Amino acid sequence: MANRDISAAWRYHDGTKHSVPRLRAHPHYLDWEIKPLPFKIYPGIEAIPLPRELPPSRVPALTAIAGGAGAPAAVVPDAKTLARILHYSAGITRKKTYPGGQEHYFRAAACTGALYHIDIYVVCGDLGGLAAGVYHFGPHNFALYRLRDGDHRGVLVAATGDEPAVAHAPAILVCASTYWRNAWKYQARAYRHCFWDSGTILANLLAVAVADEVPARILCGFVDEAVSALIGLDAQREGPLALVALGHRHTAVKARPPGAPIELETLPLSPREVDYPPIREIQAASSLRAEDVPTWHHGATATPSQAAPANEIIPLRPLAEAALPAETIDSVIARRGSTREFAHVPIAFEQLSTMLQAATRGVDVDYGASPSDLYLIVHAVDGLASGAYVYHRAAGGLELLRAGNFRREAGNLGLGQELPADASVNFYMLCNLEPLLARFGNRGYRVAQLDAAIIGGKLYLATYALRLGATGLTFFDDDVTEFFSPHAAGKSVMFLMAVGKGRTGRV
Repeated sequence: MANRDISAAWRYHDGTKHSVPRLRAHPHYLDWEIKPLPFKIYPGIEAIPLPRELPPSRVPALTAIAGGAGAPAAVVPDAKTLARILHYSAGITRKKTYPGGQEHYFRAAACTGALYHIDIYVVCGDLGGLAAGVYHFGPHNFALYRLRDGDHRGVLVAATGDEPAVAHAPAILVCASTYWRNAWKYQARAYRHCFWDSGTILANLLAVAVADEVPARILCGFVDEAVSALIGLDAQREGPLALVALGHRHTAVKARPPGAPIELETLPLSPREVDYPPIREIQAASSLRAEDVPTWHHGATATPSQAAPANEIIPLRPLAEAALPAETIDSVIARRGSTREFAHVPIAFEQLSTMLQAATRGVDVDYGASPSDLYLIVHAVDGLASGAYVYHRAAGGLELLRAGNFRREAGNLGLGQELPADASVNFYMLCNLEPLLARFGNRGYRVAQLDAAIIGGKLYLATYALRLGATGLTFFDDDVTEFFSPHAAGKSVMFLMAVGKGRTGRV
């Protein structure tokens, strides 16, 4: 079975690591003549406009970000609720027009290179204001495109091995990537970005779902071929990444076999595309078959790899509830951006504590415990000494690994950029891949990347809720592991987030 041959995951991971010699030996220049469109457009399908008058949320952002999964109540989202979730997770929040008339669209969630290669599909029964069907979400005109008529949720029930959350969900969302839209800039490393960028979208989605009291469960265990056939993906250019069971009905949908695949015309993304075979190879090698899925869901657990603290734990000091900002999740998402310049000024330890707590809880997933370990380089946090730390979730505190000023080292780890050197603190999500791949096969690599990105996306939102700035960055892989070793020996870095106060003061 291909998924159990974990040499594929290691081959891809090691083959796409950044290092100074590799970047020098293989420079990449952007060909602006073939820059891809940022949207998937179906010219032959009529658009179904989504409601634009969306009811506002009154839930404070940090409450929504940290919100957990409760018992699934009977909640059936209607077209307006679905529109809210789509808008605040993958929609366009604002646009900027440049001289000459060129327009740039800003999306609700952060995306590597602002290339927006993640598409959202909706598979639903009858909802209030929306008929049962399979739909593609078009952010460019805030509309749905019906790809299939009728209720096809049973196909996803079968594809997830009768997962209860899917069987009872009024709607299931599918995150998928069109690889070229990101690989144009990032080449084969774009497969990592598939999960980074779907993870930030899912962080937004989870927060909005909490605010709207809609149960949401993220699923990584599904039969790829069945999902791709249902929504009409081109397996050579696109791939499904994650499912989200949205809402809950007491009556379950029965599993059913997939129908015939569909092929629908879409506009060309660019005059030509460049193929990066490692992307297709790792997607195929980490794909699940029908016989794999029951094993996936049977007692699925990603065993935390974190060692017990060897030094004193510094307890977190989160803001008191009365001191939390009252700004709603809608407002925070609408003004979220990516900080381009940090000031050398400290943030408060209470702010750091609050964002750490909010970012590391409240996620309902089908793979069990989070496999991500959070490491920090602290430059300027009032009430916390500068140095390298590891976060112990169970103990609710930080362990100092090494004291000192590491601004220069942080800049070097982040591809020599100034942003991680200038930030107040940098968060590194690391994972011990060996036990994860042993448990899940190559599919565990997807879990590692997605889990880290969801935490990163929640950190992003929590940072802006606290009126701070943040930006995601890439890194020299092995150098990050070496910097945090011996504690991080054997682990791999999945995600990097820099946080601080923007130099302009505008967030």
